Amino acid sequence: MAQDSVGFSSDYQFWMQKLSLWDQASTLETQKDTCLHLPRFQEFLRQMYEVLKEMDSNMIIERFPTIGQLLAKTCWNPYILAFDESQKILLWCLCCLINKEPQNSEELKLNSWTRGLLSHVLSAFKFDTKEVGLFIQGLGYAPADYYSGLLKNMVLSLVSELRENHLNGFNTQRRMAPEKIRFLSRVCVPLVTLPDIQPLVEALLTYHGHEPQEVLWPEFFDAVNEAFLLKKISLPTSAVICLWLRHLPSLEKATLHLFEKLISSERNFLRRIECFLKDSLLPEAACYPAIFRIVDEMFRYALLETDGAPEVLAAIQVFTWCFVEALEKQNKQLKFTLKTYFPYASPSLVMVLLQHPKDIPQKLWHQPLKHISEMLREIVEDQTHGSYGGPFECWFLFIHFGGWADIAAEQLVMSEAEPPEALLWLLAFSHSPRDRSQQRAQTMVEVKAVLSHLKKLLRSPTLSARDLQAAAAESQDRDPRPPSCQQLIRHLLLNFLLWAPGGHAIAREVITLMAPTDELSHEIAGFLDQTLYRWDRLCLEAPRSRKLARELLAELHAHIQHRPAAHGAAVHAAGSPRSRDETMRLIRRGTSSEDEP
Repeated sequence: MAQDSVGFSSDYQFWMQKLSLWDQASTLETQKDTCLHLPRFQEFLRQMYEVLKEMDSNMIIERFPTIGQLLAKTCWNPYILAFDESQKILLWCLCCLINKEPQNSEELKLNSWTRGLLSHVLSAFKFDTKEVGLFIQGLGYAPADYYSGLLKNMVLSLVSELRENHLNGFNTQRRMAPEKIRFLSRVCVPLVTLPDIQPLVEALLTYHGHEPQEVLWPEFFDAVNEAFLLKKISLPTSAVICLWLRHLPSLEKATLHLFEKLISSERNFLRRIECFLKDSLLPEAACYPAIFRIVDEMFRYALLETDGAPEVLAAIQVFTWCFVEALEKQNKQLKFTLKTYFPYASPSLVMVLLQHPKDIPQKLWHQPLKHISEMLREIVEDQTHGSYGGPFECWFLFIHFGGWADIAAEQLVMSEAEPPEALLWLLAFSHSPRDRSQQRAQTMVEVKAVLSHLKKLLRSPTLSARDLQAAAAESQDRDPRPPSCQQLIRHLLLNFLLWAPGGHAIAREVITLMAPTDELSHEIAGFLDQTLYRWDRLCLEAPRSRKLARELLAELHAHIQHRPAAHGAAVHAAGSPRSRDETMRLIRRGTSSEDEP
């Protein structure tokens, strides 16, 4: 390689001088000299590509400061473009100059200039002779209009050829060679953001040949995916789905890109999370089981690595809602069985969880809640159901449909009847899935005692913040409540404030007592936002409760924003602060392809 590089350097100046002579004169002798040297110059181009492909663009410019002049003169020489494979090799050389991650204006300028040359070479396509140029000018067209029109026609021709290639199937005489398709995808890498090229990009993504291995260039998938994620191009959903089905790294990057947006955005706004999710196209693409299972597995890793960060929990729940909506739109009758989406879950449990509470009369909500609790409990506590996973796997499935747990909490708070054991178990399990049976039973006892106090307060003619605080107080003769149990009881108190007639008058005072720290303020704000979002989805009419929840949420957000020390912090399940950068680092570590079992 070193000897080749030396030989290339010695030839470089010779060809630079030749190109300058060919460029300055257009006599018959110059044309003959050009044609005479074309085979040797093509060999030089091939040698140049072998040298350039080993360097990045900055190194190329540093070592060969005049390479831009050399390539530009080459691109505008019609004889070189018309000779054998020179045009193809020239395209390869130009691609080497593209900086994939430009850091400054100079690098951006170089990329733009190089793309201009690439566009010119493609549009010329062996037709850019002086005679054709004079003819076009005689018709009244500017060269730029001609090149643009020719490029569009060429792209349309290639798109048509790709589609015919797909229809021809195994008719090898009429099929486009795989090598040509691969070359097309490689040429498109630096051009994917050009509007005129996008029909070809889409045709390549949706092309389905009969080759045993992927025919498109890997860098093509990377370039298209990056341009799509950064909103530099707009692609139909079908093309994006083809991209992610054909190139797993692109799907993983798209999911990580979504995580970054969710973690870096303002917390506690589920409507914003929903917008990010729908904009990403991931819920719609997840209607394909292969995509759903990969995205879901990345959510699972993110949940494990962040110890159940609220942002991740909220994203899983909203993602599932969006996914189910997309599934209902695309499949009036399911194209794929539910087993293909949740292969390790009990099919009957999935069917019950998928029921939309809105489709069930409110007075009958206790029935599916009881059924869900009984099925989960049987799987979690009965070892004979090992095929459906352990407690964590059951909990991970359940939190996809976490709205059922919130409904259970509301039902327990507002019901005059004795708290059903099934609902108590469901709440205890949803807030702390790792607990053993004895710990879970203790949580159920604590929750039942608090609910008993709340029912007495519900019938009381007067209600104070201190009364509510006393109702939630821990018994002195018991061990301190674990954090998960404390959080569950806080959520029960918040439900009581929203629904009890006397709760509205004392809500602000109670929340002041409940949230002495930033972490608890964030938790309560998150609960209120999630409650409002769920009520909207259920079309629940509760004007007084809804008005109070909105007012409390707005006041909490204003209060949080005046605490600069808490800015930029995420909070995990245990309540300790964690920076957003740290959260993303953990998610990246957990979802890395290299770490997968």
